[in-house]
Amino acid sequence: MKAGEFDRRFDTGEDISGDADWEKGYRPNLAIKRVNVDFPAWVVDGLDREAQRLGITRQALIKIWIAERLGDQGGNAS
Repeated sequence: MKAGEFDRRFDTGEDISGDADWEKGYRPNLAIKRVNVDFPAWVVDGLDREAQRLGITRQALIKIWIAERLGDQGGNAS
């Protein structure tokens, strides 16, 4: 089946689960790359307070804030 037909069937709510090769599937632009960043103690303290207020981890907060800042660049920032 061509991609256009697959997309059309998906968009109309048809069950495409039998037509997808789930073993070879991947999500582009979501590969994980580890980075290390050093922050002053007062920044880490502020991050921890905000993360606790929101009920999420420090790492999740940083990811959310950076993703919001990058906006619609979709991971294509240099």
